[in-house]
Amino acid sequence: MARVYPFRAWRYNPSAVRLNDVLTQPYDKISPAMQQAYYQRSSFNLVRVILGLPELFDAEKGESVYTRSARDFRAWREQGVLIQEKDPCVFGYAQRFQAPGSQEVKERRGFIALGKLYEYAEQVVFRHEQTLSKPKSDRLNLLKATRAHFGQIFMLYSDPAGSVEKILFEGGGPADAEVTDEYGVLNRLWRVKDPATIRLLVSAMEDKKLIIADGHHRYETALNYGREFAVEYAAHVAVDRGGKTERSTSHLSEPPFPEAAAMMTFVNMDSEGLVILPTHRVAHSLDGFVPAEFARAAEQFFQLEVLADADAADYVERLRKEAGTAFVAVTRGAAWLLRSKPETVQAALGEVPERQRRLDLTQLHSIVLERLLKLDAEKIREQTNIRYLRDAGEAVEQVRRGEAEVAFLTNPVKMEQLREVAFAGEVMPQKSTDFYPKLLSGLAIYALE
Repeated sequence: MARVYPFRAWRYNPSAVRLNDVLTQPYDKISPAMQQAYYQRSSFNLVRVILGLPELFDAEKGESVYTRSARDFRAWREQGVLIQEKDPCVFGYAQRFQAPGSQEVKERRGFIALGKLYEYAEQVVFRHEQTLSKPKSDRLNLLKATRAHFGQIFMLYSDPAGSVEKILFEGGGPADAEVTDEYGVLNRLWRVKDPATIRLLVSAMEDKKLIIADGHHRYETALNYGREFAVEYAAHVAVDRGGKTERSTSHLSEPPFPEAAAMMTFVNMDSEGLVILPTHRVAHSLDGFVPAEFARAAEQFFQLEVLADADAADYVERLRKEAGTAFVAVTRGAAWLLRSKPETVQAALGEVPERQRRLDLTQLHSIVLERLLKLDAEKIREQTNIRYLRDAGEAVEQVRRGEAEVAFLTNPVKMEQLREVAFAGEVMPQKSTDFYPKLLSGLAIYALE
């Protein structure tokens, strides 16, 4: 069962800073240009903690981005830039937005709370993507230095009746915090501290299974970190608490020990406000790549339709009309719509579960990238010859500028596909989903001490 907990969050003091000056996108979505802009925006901008810039002579001084993060976080609390909630709370969180390429206004609702960290084998939390070692090492160093979580892991749960949202949002009322980010997304936050409401929420989540939408690296980092304290805590419980594994304050439960939970935003996967964008693939530095030869090789597995020279938006619109498995390949001199040949693909991917074989991205990775372009799984995983781009226009332009040999434009993964794969205990290819918008970092902070 999923366990969620209220917590005494640290939050930016509105009398000391403007939220627009200090909040950021998640660390892995911050480009170098954004990093510089955040630095210039405020000396208290969260980027200085979650993605600090190295400085000259760090090694000689015994300094690093992590030691500065810890020092800044401690100083901001001492100076009153960050202040702590007096009571354990959860936070209703709503984001109103227009998805790229759409004029429709949507609102995605969820809540911020602590979530218990489960091993995947316990089948309460499910992943849907592979993770890389380098990002996990970086996040672990930051967690150890600061002893705090600054961004939320994005979790999905199923609730067709919307009962959880009704508990949180019925009755309305003005938001406690409101900020519009650089993508025009209106982010609003409501503090929920009524113990009865929190208990209802905790109870409503008890039978839920969770899928990690965004934040696989941070989840596994927090899980690994929690293991370091679990043995010591278990021995302490056996002696002092008669085997109890959960604390309670004012009739509200707490994690058994601080490291056993992480800060999460929980969103209903059955909500109409949930948007998944495609992530396109750009292949570069391919020795001896010849478009015509690639097309001939691809015809073994796909029906190819030659497309006229067009803008990326036209290719995306053409692809959107396809009901079956398909994607678009764009080279400097040609473009094709590739539709899979089911029998041939099934033979080629016979050892892959059927629910995976039907995915556009599984066929793109396993057949096109690995078999036709000869990119092994390690090169794909480490992005040696592959770039992942949300913007189809930029993907096509990189090819036309000669910075890459071929761009593959894809349709987004459907929520039902993600749910089926994740709950089966399987994972999709890297960078399969791009949930929009991202959750802002710094709205709430969970300090472990």
